Formats: sequence, structure tokens, C-alpha cells
Amino acid sequence: MRIPVMWRTGAVATTVAALVAVSGCTVQTVGAPTEETPGGQTPAGKPSAGTSSAPGGAPDDASPDDAKPSKPKPAAPPAPAPRTLWSKGDRGRDVRELQARLRQVAWLFEGPTGTYDGSTVTAVKGFQGKRGLPRTGKTDTVTWQRLLNMTREPGKWELYASGGQPAATPDPRCLTGRVLCISKTSRTLRWMIDGRTVSTMDVRFGSQYTPTREGVFNVYFKSRHHVSTIYDSPMPYAMFFSGGQAVHYSSDFAATGYSGASHGCVNVRDEGKIAALFSQVRNGDKVVVYW
Repeated sequence: MRIPVMWRTGAVATTVAALVAVSGCTVQTVGAPTEETPGGQTPAGKPSAGTSSAPGGAPDDASPDDAKPSKPKPAAPPAPAPRTLWSKGDRGRDVRELQARLRQVAWLFEGPTGTYDGSTVTAVKGFQGKRGLPRTGKTDTVTWQRLLNMTREPGKWELYASGGQPAATPDPRCLTGRVLCISKTSRTLRWMIDGRTVSTMDVRFGSQYTPTREGVFNVYFKSRHHVSTIYDSPMPYAMFFSGGQAVHYSSDFAATGYSGASHGCVNVRDEGKIAALFSQVRNGDKVVVYW
């Protein structure tokens, strides 16, 4: 007798179910991926535990905020504005150095005075404009740095090309009596009476070929409107102390400063000061010339 097909199919199903119950295995569809392949490897196409299946590699449990791009960093604060160091009306040694450096680059032609005057403002404006800096006439940190890069440290007599240097300590021989106390080191003359300084003025001396003599002398002759018989040059307010050497006013010294020299005399550049000195000094007063 032929067995119906449907019965045979049901019998097979019953048999398979019985075998599964005995073996304890799980029924799997042919070709379906398993949770894990032998050796702990994960089949291709299924991510391993703990990895992300989300685009870009974000974890499955990542919040929406985690996927947002990071905020841009804030822009750096603008550089601080240049700080003004010196401006018109300022005085001091730093201003004198500024002026000496401006002279080195031919923006200032007058000798340093230590006072930030109109000429200094004009020179700073010219220097700034040439280099594309704001033409303020004030020396700020940027202007000063540019000037430093273009110049060298000024020497003492660059700083005092127009005088104004402090007077040296008086020689001990100047501390008694009435004395013209003249220092070659500081290039100054002190008019002293009994150890007290009455007045001080800038002076210059002879060159290496016509040096001013050093030592202790006395004023032996005064001539208000003297003219040199050797060089045919005026020597107003002359006070002679050693041969043809005298203390006197020099218009050349007043005009050119220490760029020149005398023929051995002690030149004074301030006419007002030497006029007052001439009226006070007597024949016989001591003259001390020293280093």
C-alpha cells in the first residue's frame, strides 16, 4: 500500500523534533550566520561585541551630542597696542640715548640734550614714516626696537656731544682758595671758592698735536675782547694761565661741539656762563687742570 506523501513529511518532522530533544542542539537554517565561529572569530559582516555598527565608528550607545563636530577654538586675543616710552617734554638719560641713536641714522643732527623737544619729535616722525610705522612722533616699544636693531650702543661723548655731562669729583688741589678746577676726564670746569662750587660749565681741550697742559697754574692776564695773534681767531673772555693757553669762549665749540678741538686753550661753549665767570675771576686765582 502506498503511503501518502503528506504523512511521510509529517513523520520526518516528528523524527527530527525527537532527535533535537535528545541532542540538545539548536536548529539553524542552512546558510544563516552563527553568533560565533570556532576559535572566537566573528564571521565577516557582523561586528564583534563592543564595536560599533554606526557610520563613522561611533559606539552604538553614543548619544547624539557625541556625533556633533567639536566647537572651534576661540581666536587668540589681539596683540596689545605698542606702549609709549617717551614723548615730547620727557627728560633724562634714556631720552639722551634715543637722540644719540637718531643721530647715528641721520634723523637728528643736533647734539643730544636729554630733553624730548620739537626736533626730537620731528626726527622720530621721519624715522617712523620711513619704516611704515604710524607717524606719531612718540617713541613707542615698536619704534624703539626698530631703532635698536639699526644702531649701536652710543659712547659717552656721543651722549654728551652737546655737553651736559656731570662734572667730575674735584681734585684735592681745588678744595682751598679761589680755583678754576678743570677736569679732562669729564670735560668740565668748576669755579670753586673755598671748596664750594659756584658754577659748572662744559669745556673742550687741545688736540693731540696741541694738547692743553696739565698741572697747577695761576691766572696772569685777562682780555675781554682778545684775538689770537697766531691764528687770528677771536678769544673773547680770555683768562690766560700758561703761556698762550687761556680759558675763553669759543663760538666753534658752541656750534660743533666735541667734533673739533682747540689749539691748546680751554674752550667754553656757554657765553653767558663764561661772561659771569670772567667778571668774578681775578688775576692770581689758581687754575688746576687734571685727569
